[in-house]
Amino acid sequence: MHLEGRDGRRYPGAPAVELLQTSVPTGLAELAAGKGRPPRGADGADPSHSCSSGATGQSSWAPAGQEFASFLTKGRSHSPLPQMSSSRSKDSCFTENTPLLRNSLQEKGSRCIPVYHSEFITAEESWEDSSADWEPRYLLSREVSGLSASASSEKGDLLDSPHIRLRLSKLRRCVQWLKVTGLFVFVVLCSILFSLYPDQGKLWQLLALSPLENYSVNLSSHVDSTLLQVDLAGALVASGPSHPGREEHIVVELTQADTLGSRWRRPQQVTHNWTVYLNPRRSEHSVMSRTFEVLTRETVSISIRASLQQTQAVPLLMAHQYLRGSVEAQVTIATAILAGVYALIIFEIVHRTLAAMLGSLAALAALAVIGDRPSLTHVVEWIDFETLALLFGMMILVAIFSETGFFDYCAVKAYRLSRGRVWAMIIMLCLIAAVLSAFLDNVTTMLLFTPVTIRLCEVLNLDPRQVLIAEVIFTNIGGAATAIGDPPNVIIVSNQELRKMGLDFAGFTAHMFIGICLVLLVCFPLLRLLYWNRKLYNKEPSEIVELKHEIHVWRLTAQRISPASREETAVRRLLLGKVLALEHLLARRLHTFHRQISQEDKNWETNIQELQKKHRISNGILLAKCLMVLGFVIFMFFLNSFVPGIHLDLGWIAILGAIWLLILADIHDFEIILHRVEWATLLFFAALFVLMEALAHLHLIEYVGEQTALLIKMVPEEQRLTAAIVLVVWVSALASSLIDNIPFTATMIPVLLNLSHDPEVGLPAPPLMYALAFGACLGGNGTLIGASANVVCAGIAEQHGYGFSFMEFFRLGFPMMVVSCTVGMCYLLVAHAVVGWN
Repeated sequence: MHLEGRDGRRYPGAPAVELLQTSVPTGLAELAAGKGRPPRGADGADPSHSCSSGATGQSSWAPAGQEFASFLTKGRSHSPLPQMSSSRSKDSCFTENTPLLRNSLQEKGSRCIPVYHSEFITAEESWEDSSADWEPRYLLSREVSGLSASASSEKGDLLDSPHIRLRLSKLRRCVQWLKVTGLFVFVVLCSILFSLYPDQGKLWQLLALSPLENYSVNLSSHVDSTLLQVDLAGALVASGPSHPGREEHIVVELTQADTLGSRWRRPQQVTHNWTVYLNPRRSEHSVMSRTFEVLTRETVSISIRASLQQTQAVPLLMAHQYLRGSVEAQVTIATAILAGVYALIIFEIVHRTLAAMLGSLAALAALAVIGDRPSLTHVVEWIDFETLALLFGMMILVAIFSETGFFDYCAVKAYRLSRGRVWAMIIMLCLIAAVLSAFLDNVTTMLLFTPVTIRLCEVLNLDPRQVLIAEVIFTNIGGAATAIGDPPNVIIVSNQELRKMGLDFAGFTAHMFIGICLVLLVCFPLLRLLYWNRKLYNKEPSEIVELKHEIHVWRLTAQRISPASREETAVRRLLLGKVLALEHLLARRLHTFHRQISQEDKNWETNIQELQKKHRISNGILLAKCLMVLGFVIFMFFLNSFVPGIHLDLGWIAILGAIWLLILADIHDFEIILHRVEWATLLFFAALFVLMEALAHLHLIEYVGEQTALLIKMVPEEQRLTAAIVLVVWVSALASSLIDNIPFTATMIPVLLNLSHDPEVGLPAPPLMYALAFGACLGGNGTLIGASANVVCAGIAEQHGYGFSFMEFFRLGFPMMVVSCTVGMCYLLVAHAVVGWN
């Protein structure tokens, strides 16, 4: 590492590095010397910035390596940075040639490092204060740059006054204290409520039902109980039969005395009947629950009788438990918890992973209060480990794949095919993503597409956030085209009762494919319209963008250093000082910069040749191994959907592929690969699965389905099919944008089947299922957590330094969801209400 002045002279920096290596651990010494580089961006390119002409204003210029040892040894003093600035040489600007700060656009570049004066930086400033202090300064500079020069200077001087900054700092600390205190009190309260009520468990009774014998039991009521939940386990089906009256079924009759009337009247017997149909395949077992309202404290009688075609007995398990709180109260609590989680995510009060964990804790505490506290084993069973295994395996594959330079190569090829036209390239990427997601899982598609898109946008100086949001929206749309593209479609097609009605794989795919093609034809012009006033190019030149990215890299590096010793604390303080210096440089550049929106590149042929020289395949042998394993994994995904003889789920296929590639790639430093895994995303999905299952136990999803069925029954018969299609599409879309569409689809299928089997309603089942598929699949575009692919894309983009917020996704995703659902609804109305394609 050496330093160069403007006259080309070199200034030695080795003694400082050697002194650091004598007192600092090896890894930190390499980091300070420039050998151990902090993580790069998605492309692996090094940030670059040009050198400023001089040092004016409230900052001074200092060499990065000069007085390095004195900075570390005196880093615990009150003002270390003035010592650096006071000992600088006559040159007003030094350049630092290190691998990390090498210019990615020019092989030989120079840059300057600004350093604050002592009155602006003190040693007591913590890392949180420095990072928080930067946010309003950066936001203000963005607003100020759009005004005139005089107005911007006045506002900048006003904000830079010590009095205003002190008040803003106090306000931020007060808000942060209120947030931490409120969340901590909430967590403590939920923990206390969860610990006060024990896990009672369920006592299952084995019954042998036959047509000749009935089973009856008398239950003593509890004082504080308002609901009685009865659970049945055995060869049962959730929906009604296709031919009522011909199927074997079980009738559960609950009788209790109604004493709510006048005291002069005799108590009347109230009877509730629950009919459960038996599965012809006795080897398949399922659990079904029904909740009854307790009207009295008297004894409740349960009678079970079976209607069988044979005299052979049918085994059945039954359990019951009393619950506190009515269904309306539970639905209200579940709605409040869901609204709280969304408030935490929308306003970015905490990270979305922590928000999901807080919501899960609140839902579990609510279940404990009403008397339905689950055990730890049941909570773990709620987590969909197949999805987590799929995500983990594909993240490992993509992490190794990125080491080959393949993503850079694909970015250059995409730019070449688009011939320099940005919108042609974006439409091509969205169309390819939509087609692939029709045959692959949406999550897998985004895991493969997100790194390529980020690298492509970095090469073209585009904003990756806007392109990624467009891609994930069309991925969700394309996944609805086939029966295997999205989990709700898989749930619908795999239902045995629907298959008996003719809703098979080919018919479902043909019906959905036509509708999705119409949706794509409308959504592509809509995407261009929504982006009409938005510039996809970065509003700042590449130097500003790379400077922001470099600040992000240094900040992450500083956060990853644990201050376990004095030396590590000194190195961390050095990195934080560098972050502050770069932030000051960025603020000055943004303050004086006149925005010049980049135009589409007209010299794309010349740039293609330069890009092809810089971005080539770095490891051809590893690329061949990666392509072989990834091709096999994708091929197995297809076979798993069409060949029933393969007993491997998607999660197993991804895990096995990751293990194969780890062996073939001969990875020694396994921790580097694990750092590429989005652990926050995996934990978010685990917490989200627990939250959604807990909300289902609080009857939220069941309540939405029942209310939808009641609204459909209220419509006159001649308009009932039209109203049913409209209601199912929009209820499914809005519900899927707020909660997970998998449990919602599984809950709505038996509700809609029972509605179609009701002789008083007389609705065909296939149109209702198509409406459910359109709403559940397209509704995922409504919010950031509405679909799994959205969360995965946001997590990968955040890891590369291009994370987008809930509202950024909502501004584009929600209008696309509304328009796409409207087109799908019109298609279903024409196909079923007008043409009669039932």
